Amino acid sequence: MVLLHVLFEHAAGYALFAVKEVEEIGMLLPQVEESVLNIGKFNSMVSLAAFFPFKSAQAALENMNAISEGVVHADLKLFLETNLPLSGKKKAVLGVSDAKIGAALQEEFTISIQTGGVVAEIGRGVRLHFHSLVKGLTGQAASKAQLGLGHSYSRAKVKFNVNRVDNMIIQSIALLDQLDKDINTFSMRVREWYGYHFPELIKIVTENSMYCRLAQLIGNRKELSEESLESLEEVVMDHAKAQAILDASRSSMGMDISPIDLINIERFSDRVVSLAAYRLELQEYLRSKMSQVAPNLAALIGEVVGARLISHAGSLTNLAKYPASTVQILGAEKALFRALKTRGNTPKYGLIFHSTFIGRAAAKNKGRISRYLANKCTIASRIDCFSEVPTSVFGDKLRAQVEERLSFYETGEVPRKNVDVMKEAVKEATDVATEIKRKLEKKEKKRKKREKKLQELEGNGDANGDAEVENGDVDTPVVKKKKKQQAAEEVEVQAEENGAEETPGKKKKKRKAEEVQEEEAAVADNGAEDTPAKKKKKKKTEAVEAEPEEEVPETPVTEKKKKKKKREAEN
Repeated sequence: MVLLHVLFEHAAGYALFAVKEVEEIGMLLPQVEESVLNIGKFNSMVSLAAFFPFKSAQAALENMNAISEGVVHADLKLFLETNLPLSGKKKAVLGVSDAKIGAALQEEFTISIQTGGVVAEIGRGVRLHFHSLVKGLTGQAASKAQLGLGHSYSRAKVKFNVNRVDNMIIQSIALLDQLDKDINTFSMRVREWYGYHFPELIKIVTENSMYCRLAQLIGNRKELSEESLESLEEVVMDHAKAQAILDASRSSMGMDISPIDLINIERFSDRVVSLAAYRLELQEYLRSKMSQVAPNLAALIGEVVGARLISHAGSLTNLAKYPASTVQILGAEKALFRALKTRGNTPKYGLIFHSTFIGRAAAKNKGRISRYLANKCTIASRIDCFSEVPTSVFGDKLRAQVEERLSFYETGEVPRKNVDVMKEAVKEATDVATEIKRKLEKKEKKRKKREKKLQELEGNGDANGDAEVENGDVDTPVVKKKKKQQAAEEVEVQAEENGAEETPGKKKKKRKAEEVQEEEAAVADNGAEDTPAKKKKKKKTEAVEAEPEEEVPETPVTEKKKKKKKREAEN
């Protein structure tokens, strides 16, 4: 008697289903297919043996990643060890939907695994009625769990991109090609449109972007004069050409154009000029991306051709997997299959034809140099794909080798051996890589220090804020004292305005202070150094100067003295 258990992996957890009467079900496969849709009939065949819910979304993601890679997770192992009857009279068979995880489970538990036939149909039924078979799980909760796990699984896969960011290069080169086509088409339209008004300009200026800028600048040719010669020269960068444009405008055979038509032409030419400017920016962006992702390939064959190779292969990893013979004719598939069909000559080169090396080689050597260049491109792409620290050292050395091979074909000068060149390249690359790593570590340390300082400052700021709140009641008397001082100063000012007489004591102090100041000035004129005694005098004078300011508010004392004097005079 065979006892079949089916393992089902759901976003909510692992479920183990026991299948009744497995032999009869195996014989009646068409009836099983029909009964899968009916929950009542399906329940009579299948029953839930055990269910292991995931503790969190993170645990679910970890388990799903393990299953997709064909690895038995610790949770799955524990679940099967606990609930699967491994020993007994009945022989246990485990049914799984994925053959990859089935092979891993067979190694782990040494039990017979079944993947096709009845298991696939039962798995379809379980997937359809899972929320009904597991108690406490609603259809809405199951769909929410699936949606959440699907999003997190996809996000993790997008982040874990072994191709670095070569998809950006693929999009950039595709956009660059599209822009070239569009700018060319739009420029032809501007030439045709503006040619009705100024047909002679087409022969003088052949470059598309320059023609559009001139159409935007000139506008109505009748308004062109000697004053606009400088602005024309700025655009065409040639005095003779600017003069030719001016002369042609005076004797042009073109028709007159209305202002509204001219406005539309200027607007359209402005768009074309902006597209041309954006194309230059995009090319610069592509250059920077290639230097980050595939620096060796870019150094060897150029940024644009290297990006086209990556785009045609699908990714940098795919390009690295290709043999040199495939890289050589990459992009010339139509010609290859046509040659195979007609039994003609196969193509010698594909996309690498746009490289400067093949153009410089003689006609008889084009096939040789393309084969050699494809070999070096394969090496460069593999180094870029699998190296940890991207450097252009190997690319420069490989380019030098191709140059040497070109000169060998032309002059017969024997190039250096590949072993010697690669030894030099490895030595330089290790030095450069260590330097880059050191710089990265330095940057990381600085970033950590900055973060630590910010955290400390935030912590101190919170502490100071609490202290200020606590000391708020203590600070109020100080404010009151300041108010009192301000009021006293106001009283002093009023007393001075009313012409209050100074006391004899004050006059004496003032005279003393003036005498001391005169003595100090005399000493300063003589250039003598200040002795400690004089410093003491200075301190005394400062104290004396400070005292009258404090004694100003004491007006009642002066009034008492006046009264005493009056009494003495009466007596």
